[in-house]
Amino acid sequence: MLAEVLAGVLRTEQVPADGNFFTDLGADSLVMAQFCARVRKRDDLPTVSMKDVYRHPTIRGLAAELDLPEAGPGAAAGPGKSGASAGSTSVTTAGTTTGTAAGTGPAEAPARARTWQYVLCGALQLLFFLGMSFVVALVLTSGYEWIRDGSGAVGVYLRSAVFAGLGFTALCALSVVGKWLLIGRFRPGRFPVWSLGYLRFWCVKALIRTSPMRLFVGTPLYVLYLRALGARIGRNVAIFSRNVPVCTDLLTVEEGSVIRKDVFFSCYRAHDGVIETGPVTLGRDATVSEQTVLDIGTSMGDAAQLGHASSLHSGQHVPAGESWHGSPAQPTTTDFRAVGAAPCGGLRKVLYTAAQLLLLLGVYLPLALGGLGLLFAVLPQLDALLTPEPTFTNPGFYLDALIASFVAFFGGLLVGLVIVNAVPRLLRLVIEPGRVYPLFGVHHGLQRALTRMSNVRFFVLLFGDSSAIVHYLRGLGYDLGRVEQTGSNFGSLVKHDSPYLSRVGTGTMVADGLSVINADFSSTSFRFSPASIGSDSFLGNNIVYPARSRAGDNCLLATKVMVPIDGPVRENVGLLGSPSFEIPRTVVRDRRFDHLAVGDELRRRLGGKNRHNAFTAALYLLMRWIHFYVVALIAMAAVDLYHSHGLPPIALASLITLLFTVVYYALVERIVTRVQPLKPLYCSIYDQSFWRHERFWKLTTHRYMQLFNGTPFKNLVWRLLGVRIGRRVFDDGCSLIERSLVTIGDECTLNAGTVIQCHSQEDGAFKSDQATLGSGVTLGVGAFVHYGTTVGDHARLAADSFLMKGEEVPAREGWGGNPAREGVAVATVPVCREPADGRRGALR
Repeated sequence: MLAEVLAGVLRTEQVPADGNFFTDLGADSLVMAQFCARVRKRDDLPTVSMKDVYRHPTIRGLAAELDLPEAGPGAAAGPGKSGASAGSTSVTTAGTTTGTAAGTGPAEAPARARTWQYVLCGALQLLFFLGMSFVVALVLTSGYEWIRDGSGAVGVYLRSAVFAGLGFTALCALSVVGKWLLIGRFRPGRFPVWSLGYLRFWCVKALIRTSPMRLFVGTPLYVLYLRALGARIGRNVAIFSRNVPVCTDLLTVEEGSVIRKDVFFSCYRAHDGVIETGPVTLGRDATVSEQTVLDIGTSMGDAAQLGHASSLHSGQHVPAGESWHGSPAQPTTTDFRAVGAAPCGGLRKVLYTAAQLLLLLGVYLPLALGGLGLLFAVLPQLDALLTPEPTFTNPGFYLDALIASFVAFFGGLLVGLVIVNAVPRLLRLVIEPGRVYPLFGVHHGLQRALTRMSNVRFFVLLFGDSSAIVHYLRGLGYDLGRVEQTGSNFGSLVKHDSPYLSRVGTGTMVADGLSVINADFSSTSFRFSPASIGSDSFLGNNIVYPARSRAGDNCLLATKVMVPIDGPVRENVGLLGSPSFEIPRTVVRDRRFDHLAVGDELRRRLGGKNRHNAFTAALYLLMRWIHFYVVALIAMAAVDLYHSHGLPPIALASLITLLFTVVYYALVERIVTRVQPLKPLYCSIYDQSFWRHERFWKLTTHRYMQLFNGTPFKNLVWRLLGVRIGRRVFDDGCSLIERSLVTIGDECTLNAGTVIQCHSQEDGAFKSDQATLGSGVTLGVGAFVHYGTTVGDHARLAADSFLMKGEEVPAREGWGGNPAREGVAVATVPVCREPADGRRGALR
């Protein structure tokens, strides 16, 4: 029966029972995902997951694993749908809960918000934005006029420093005061999105997420800030994740624990149209590694560890002293503590915090304000805007502003390139690789500066997905050895802790989202270590690559894979999932384009790709400069109108700038997709269709969409960008890479950090297809949905899940894991018994 289903997918008469799916039959993961989906639709066969397929890549082996008899069509079909295969069973490791949370019973969902509530919530969110813009405009105009009245350079500097200090303190205090006034204390509970209770929650979240205190992530000052918001955090706790928790009263981190970068621990999630809040608890000396997700209702005991690229689902608890990894996490013997403790006393923290504040308030901000004054002094046309006489009636002003913006934009890029290539080279001389340094000292400050200055997103976007990226990374300090130029050696999203300790072997290609971990942290110390990526390998999307990696040469690292850091060195294999398991390095189908990557054919096609990418980069710079120029004009017009109409033009400038940004980039995207519409592809990276797809990535952006997270306006903008999206969708921070290939049904719930990506690249082959979500679908925090997938109505994908290409999730089923499979359901939290109609009791 299994052979019959696979033969139908492969469109052949029969398949051998002992033929390997990948090496003998020429199938790939997309084909086998279709096979799994067809098996799930048959009532006479048990469920099959992609993990089963990879572990048992023959019909005979798969049938034996599923306990199916070798017989004709009349034989018994084994356990049927009630039976569960090894890879598709519910997680049964200690501490794991699937379905509903242990002991709570089924949750009673609050009533869904109606259309009028949806519209009213959006209107009130807009009023909140305008009110905050008015307050900020009032402070900035008053402060700038006060600074200009200073006598001499010293007087201007002193006033700039005082204003910077007062403004910084006020903005930080605003989020704290606003949280306690609007919410009080967060408690576990549930309330509908778009309700008045949600509006208060969103206002607090917006204040916290936009607070300037995010600049101090990884410092003692940031920990003090979280304590002021209600978090219970012990001594010697270090938090390096820039994903700021919102329901801080529900966060408990005991003494000596460390939370490394890119961790989600917000203490809330959205599920099926409601916001659920719940606790996250870490015991003493706990370690939470990079790029992990801590769902609500999770905890870790004393000295517990959670590995990188892992997650804890609701109800999971890591016992004291144990080490867990994977998604959802399970016990392991791996030690994720890479660096020991170091002396780090209270005086050291005080001095470090004082130094950081002095640099920001006494150097960076006053210089920025002084630089603005210098710009007005150099360009008299701009200074004239501060006088009551209008200048916008003079056509010459626009030409002067055009020249000034050109010099500022492109001159700033040249200066930036020099700085990111020169200054970090000096900083690296002070930090010795392999040596353990205490946190919150001179070396830690230099490490932060080196990491920030060498990770300028604009330059990676400019040079990425082209031959220029290898020269840029090599200039930063990457060791790339002998480069085999492909024109797509790296994508446009690559980051690191230290470029000088990052090595990439010859013949290796890297997709987007690579995070090279060169710096290992404890709660009191850090150490720089070299990270080496093997030769002739391919790295998929969203991979965190630790310095202790045990992946060697000629490896395929799949999207969101957990790179192993112990055991034998893996070579000539593929790795998939978290925890990772071996899969074929490549399949026959993807070798059909190999002849295009050698000899004269490669040189000819690479030359064409380089010319195409160079023109794309020029268009990218032109597009960004035009946006910069218009935004500058909006700001100058606001200043000009300020003298005749008072404060409102300054306050409205931010709204007008945002509206222009949305319309401008929507117009750019519409033009790009009109010239070359996005469509399902299966081609070589040396095909012009792929080059045009790369142009789409570079010229379009939706980073500004973060401002619309959790509001009805995000759905409007998605529609403007070509997404087929239904009514009352709640989007708390989803990224849609190819917008016009995505379909989202009514009342879906998309959590923070979710990604819907309608493409993949493996070596020299590129593939893209559509992705469809039915109505009422929930994607958990950090979930990743690949191309060619279909998620049925009211289905659920758990936190940090990876839905592989070609998968079909049946309606109303709960899937989870990496790779996602049936049976890992989304746990729920107890029902809030207090009113959820917008009164303070809903969240207290």
